[in-house]
Amino acid sequence: MHDRSGGNGPLAGVRVVEFAGLGPAPMAAMMLADMGAEVVRIERKRPAGAEGGFEIFDPAVDILNRSRRVVSLDLKKPEGFEAARRLVAAADMLVEGFRPGVLERLGLGPDVLHEVNPALVVGRMTGWGQSGPMAHSAGHDINYLSLSGALHAIGEPDGKPVVPLNLVADGGGALMLVAGMLAALVEARTSGRGQVVDAAMTDCSALLASMIYTLKHMGEWQQERGSNLLDGGAHFYGTYRCADDKHLAIGPIEPPFYRRFLELAGIDDPLFERQFDRACWPELRRRLEEHLATRRRDDWCAVFAGSDACVSPVLDMDEAPMHPHNQARGTFVEVDGVVQPAPAPRFSRSGNRAPTPPRPGASGEDVLVDWGFGPEVIDSLRRAGAI
Repeated sequence: MHDRSGGNGPLAGVRVVEFAGLGPAPMAAMMLADMGAEVVRIERKRPAGAEGGFEIFDPAVDILNRSRRVVSLDLKKPEGFEAARRLVAAADMLVEGFRPGVLERLGLGPDVLHEVNPALVVGRMTGWGQSGPMAHSAGHDINYLSLSGALHAIGEPDGKPVVPLNLVADGGGALMLVAGMLAALVEARTSGRGQVVDAAMTDCSALLASMIYTLKHMGEWQQERGSNLLDGGAHFYGTYRCADDKHLAIGPIEPPFYRRFLELAGIDDPLFERQFDRACWPELRRRLEEHLATRRRDDWCAVFAGSDACVSPVLDMDEAPMHPHNQARGTFVEVDGVVQPAPAPRFSRSGNRAPTPPRPGASGEDVLVDWGFGPEVIDSLRRAGAI
């Protein structure tokens, strides 16, 4: 597996404290670490015999937790609380994904943190946001996506909405949080004052749907699923089953690309000349389904290779890392036997930091030393059972 990572990353020298959590907050911290920031993940040390929360990931292979240093602290002990406060005081940014009010109940709310570190950027990742009537309600990606209007638009005609994995609200939320925190960091270095970045997944889902809302206001988007240009309604924008039960993704929207697609596919049916006639789309899709089902997926890929027909194979997660384009770009890397997406985006001069595996169960004493904790303090933490 080709590894294109290397370098210190554009965020080298930036220190980030992350309170361990699930979903988009760890993804945001991973991206900051990939870009070169030194991210210290505080895992809350639970008393012996205490039950954990909802855990579905093997911490030894959790890609979202890569490239971090870890310190385990019991925040209910005064010594553990003070250690956490001291770490945050030395950081540039903090990432947390608790429900609103949890950080405050721990005694580490933004007001307290800004007293000890006025320039701190506090990134808060939630589903519903820090305010609003649903702010304290439980939810997951599907719920935040549904409230934004985006989930309603995804699915087949006359069918129910289809869940697009957890890519939109969770993934989009992480990206928005990173963008907001970096903007706040730039501002803090001018003003000397930090601020809170309130990233809500439902806000992010709505923002990602901006183009669809634009089409709706132009009268180019109908509420019926599967009847529009980009939701599978158009015969020239969708997925098709091939003879081997594998699939192609086709998307030749622009007329020159569409004509090239028809030419290479060997389609000379005059009905296909009515590309943008919505009344013809169902019948054109039926005919195209029949045509593409006559050959295997990879045979079709060979036909369209190197062209502007906008055709690509629908790869599974075993195939994707082996595709020649992904291999040439180093889109995936292998870290301790775990194949995973490589850091992105790319930086021409500083590069990205090469990913390192997660470190579950680390005590973090080495972190404390590097962040200025003396041996007496570390010993007191150890004696108190706070680390």
